[in-house]
Amino acid sequence: MSTAKSKGLRLLIVDDHEVVRIGLSAVLDLTPGMKVVGQASGKAEATKLALRLKPDVVLLDIRLPDGSGVDAARDILAAVPQTKVLFLTSFADDHTVLEAILSGAQGYVLKDIASDALVRAIKSVAAGHPLIDPRLTHHTLHWLKHIYATPGQSKRPLLSPQEQRLLPLVAQGLTNKEIAEQLRLSEKTVKNYLANIYSKLQIGRRSQVAAFYAESFKASGAAMPPH
Repeated sequence: MSTAKSKGLRLLIVDDHEVVRIGLSAVLDLTPGMKVVGQASGKAEATKLALRLKPDVVLLDIRLPDGSGVDAARDILAAVPQTKVLFLTSFADDHTVLEAILSGAQGYVLKDIASDALVRAIKSVAAGHPLIDPRLTHHTLHWLKHIYATPGQSKRPLLSPQEQRLLPLVAQGLTNKEIAEQLRLSEKTVKNYLANIYSKLQIGRRSQVAAFYAESFKASGAAMPPH
């Protein structure tokens, strides 16, 4: 019995409403292969618990009494890089959604999601697959049109074609050396391109590059430029 549980997904729930935490725990603890190992009501407590418990997935609200859930995600991922963050919130505005994704979080779903869909979302995020509530896709793509364009030149890509070629390879989890081999570039050139991508998108983690790629291309159905 204990062996089976140890192989299941370990979850940390972060929400300032006790009723929400209790309800989620009740549902998820009854789900085979999942166990809620901790609950937190705020940002500071969430970061401490994540560092101590090292959960597989943190279910995180956007608005917390002692700070932003986005800041909490950054702190948690900095402290426990192997943990995945899934935002579970009622906020659906463009800026909040993309801020959350660019924090390094793997997923973003709305609180009125059905319990079976939430379970699937948790499993997907735990497996390393970026996920966003399909109801938010049009908001996300609208924001991406802005992040992909410079002011006054709405059709000019923010990333160069060379930089765009790196996105799917980073999303696949390839190392700089493997990317260099695939694109027939030097490893130093790949590092330079990645540095440019981080700077332009104002991010600092490979998981954030993967999330950006997933939302900008997979959600829109657009094709990447050929390698």
